[in-house]
Amino acid sequence: MAPGNDSFMTQFILAGLTDQSVLQLPLFSLFLVMYMVTVMGNLSLIILIGSSSHLHTPMYFFLFNLSFIDLCYSSVFTPKMLINITSEKKIISYMGCMTQLYFLCFFGISESYVLTSMAYDRYVAICNPLLYNTAMSPKVCSSLMLGSYLMAFFEATTLIGCMLRLTFCAANTINHYLCDIYPLLQLSCTSTYIIELEVIIVSGINITVPSLTIFVSYGLILSNILHISSTEGRSKAFSTCSSHIIAVSLFFGSSAFVYLKPSSVSADDGKISSVFYTNVIPMMNPLIYSLRNKDVKLALRKTLCVAEF
Repeated sequence: MAPGNDSFMTQFILAGLTDQSVLQLPLFSLFLVMYMVTVMGNLSLIILIGSSSHLHTPMYFFLFNLSFIDLCYSSVFTPKMLINITSEKKIISYMGCMTQLYFLCFFGISESYVLTSMAYDRYVAICNPLLYNTAMSPKVCSSLMLGSYLMAFFEATTLIGCMLRLTFCAANTINHYLCDIYPLLQLSCTSTYIIELEVIIVSGINITVPSLTIFVSYGLILSNILHISSTEGRSKAFSTCSSHIIAVSLFFGSSAFVYLKPSSVSADDGKISSVFYTNVIPMMNPLIYSLRNKDVKLALRKTLCVAEF
């Protein structure tokens, strides 16, 4: 603690996923592999989309941004998490904790709106193809992305501003593997009612509105797919949509469980649920949105062929 100010916390201790020493090495190996796959998958997509001119379309513009967000999102806390698993002192500074929380909120909110934009893009492409060039013009796509980042910036800044006003007393062990809102609120020795209410409102908006928009879009897409005469084409479209819906459901479902959960849900359940939207989804997105895509495979082949010569 800072000298002369017993109410100001200078550092926290992150409890991690578990305190069982026998599980530390398997957890380190698991999350290291997941992080490496996340970095390689998203970085490869960023490079591939950026360097392949035929991938400069609205769909891949959004996918480029999604990969960038996932790469940054997982890098905000995973390196620190891996260090803490192998370290006896699982310490993070006060400012380091607040910085981690800020970017966790910023990239998490950004991702929810990028996924919404991607669902809207697919809806227009499949249900209103004649209007696609107008509805998804470069100006519209840029506006959607700018709106996503501005929304995330405003809401993350508001939340972190409220968190910085809290007073933390003697207890400094965060029951989590990262600095998240609710575990930090549990350590505050001042009233957190207003902040908790704000978190529920912000989380409710950023989870409910995007998820409903996405599911309505995919519902209309699936309805349109039923009119496809080709059985093979219908099957392929269903397969693609179902994988997207599964990824979106995991992201918003696990987020809702953590941020809109009832007080009866244990902290350990919250930590396990957090793994899905912080580790699993950023790793899965490149696999779901690209590896089964012919355009990406073609761009990859061309890139590899150029690299050979």
